[in-house]
Amino acid sequence: MSGLVNLLVIVAVIGFVVVRQCSAQQISGARRWWVLPGVLLVMALREPGLVDPRHEALSVIVLGAELAVGLVTGAGWGWTARLWRAEDGTLWSKGTKATVYVWTGGLILRAALYGLAAALGIHQGGPALMMALAVTLLVRSGVLARRAGEIPRSYRGPGDGGPAGRRSAGRVPFRPAGKDRV
Repeated sequence: MSGLVNLLVIVAVIGFVVVRQCSAQQISGARRWWVLPGVLLVMALREPGLVDPRHEALSVIVLGAELAVGLVTGAGWGWTARLWRAEDGTLWSKGTKATVYVWTGGLILRAALYGLAAALGIHQGGPALMMALAVTLLVRSGVLARRAGEIPRSYRGPGDGGPAGRRSAGRVPFRPAGKDRV
């Protein structure tokens, strides 16, 4: 696959994920949360250029740091998302302001790693970025799946039956599922 196609795939995935994260999304009971990250990981591993052959050891260290940043960003992203149950018992999630801070911090760290690699003469191609994105999405989805599994189906949260619990038609009713972590 060409570098342009890799770039388009990365931009499309990031756009898709950010748009979904900024709006309330129902968390389904399906166990397919790992499919998109898995596809990205396979694409990254199939492409040449994951490691710079001229600077193998340093390239592997930078890739490891990139994956560590992806791991931390994904975990932070998953833990800062708000989860709640609607009145019909369905589970929903949405990113918070803290989620935006996690994303921003991850982007800043990735830019710093890219700059460091460029200063050292290490070439980082699309496969490295794709692999880091796959790790971020995989960890985020795993954290959300775990958090969702810990919320009892009978949980309705504060405000059940009261005026604060009633919402207008067409809106997703908000039911906090425990304290949001920052």
